Amino acid sequence: AWERDNLARSIERLPQIYWKDGSGWAEANHWALAKITEHRVDLSTAKGLMKHLHAYACFLEAHDLEWRHFPTRLAERAVVRFRGDLIQQINRGSLASSTARSRINAVVQFYRHAAVHDFVSLTTPMWRDHAVVIRYFDTVGFKRSLTRFTTDLAIPNRTVVGIRLEDGLIPLSDIHMTELLKFTAAHETSELHLMLTTGFFTGARFGTITSLRIENLEQARPDPYMKGFVLIRVGPGTGVATKFDVAGDLLVPCLLFDELKRYAYSAERLKRETKASSDDRSVLFLTNRGNRYSSNTVSRMMTELRRSAVRAGLKFMERFKFHQTRATYGTWLMKSALQVATPSAAIAFVRSAMFHKHESTTFRYVQFLEVTKGKQEAAQAFHEAFTGLFNRDWDEADA
Repeated sequence: AWERDNLARSIERLPQIYWKDGSGWAEANHWALAKITEHRVDLSTAKGLMKHLHAYACFLEAHDLEWRHFPTRLAERAVVRFRGDLIQQINRGSLASSTARSRINAVVQFYRHAAVHDFVSLTTPMWRDHAVVIRYFDTVGFKRSLTRFTTDLAIPNRTVVGIRLEDGLIPLSDIHMTELLKFTAAHETSELHLMLTTGFFTGARFGTITSLRIENLEQARPDPYMKGFVLIRVGPGTGVATKFDVAGDLLVPCLLFDELKRYAYSAERLKRETKASSDDRSVLFLTNRGNRYSSNTVSRMMTELRRSAVRAGLKFMERFKFHQTRATYGTWLMKSALQVATPSAAIAFVRSAMFHKHESTTFRYVQFLEVTKGKQEAAQAFHEAFTGLFNRDWDEADA
């Protein structure tokens, strides 16, 4: 007989993996539980790791492989074959190298957990570990070294050349952003249109936007230093999620704030509120069934948006991701701040507005703007030079 442990903490929506025959992958599910209870990782991190492990489980079933079996021949091992499949996906362009790297790292983490808890009994080593020395300079200027262990399963992260912003994404231009919002206002749901608009004009992450509540809007206050903006308190104690649980004030233009409040008390949203649970009734954005928007739900909506937008002629939408709204906002905000403040003051302002943990993340926006400006100037100079060469009378020049 099983009885509830009244002293244990309840974990809602713990990610679990099941095989196609309906049986659970007990060892993987134990790993997810241990990650949250023993290693104190948050639920979203555990979900990300289990999502990578789910891809491995699908690969095992598709090729009828046993995850515990480590034959002597290296090429026959399931984890080695999985690594090869990831590399093939990278070469085909169907998987980013950063995602493949995270995927194999999650699998290695799981196997280490399985070995510690004797879930696997091995006669041959799973892989070969080797040390890597990383040399760097600390903030004082002294040279330091850090030793880390890696495996022969590691996948190199082929980074894109050039300056990239958060998560390797690039912002939309003003014209493309305007075209996208015009399209969503006319063809998409009010919820998706407002979520994208909030991302573009506040830089808020998806998790912050989907956890906003009506009481957060009611408690907003005018910004004492910037006319036309209000501040919404987010972070621990507010019910609004932020990355790394950073507390701060979300800077919201009054025009957007008024639109959010209008939607909050609209008949359209109130119908959804009647279907919601008591805990979610004050959540600003709810689905037709009265549930919060999950990452999977928004991912499906974004996939449909990309397809319909491309069919409508918005070619820039082929690879658009929701997080590009944040990159677009950060670029605009940094550009505006640099026009009226020193670089150090602009970086401090943008870092606070975007809840960056490290100043180096904010500094990328300065670098991106400098590189973009250089490209624009070079393109203009090339255009002028090419036009002069194209229009030149070469017969007269020879004479």
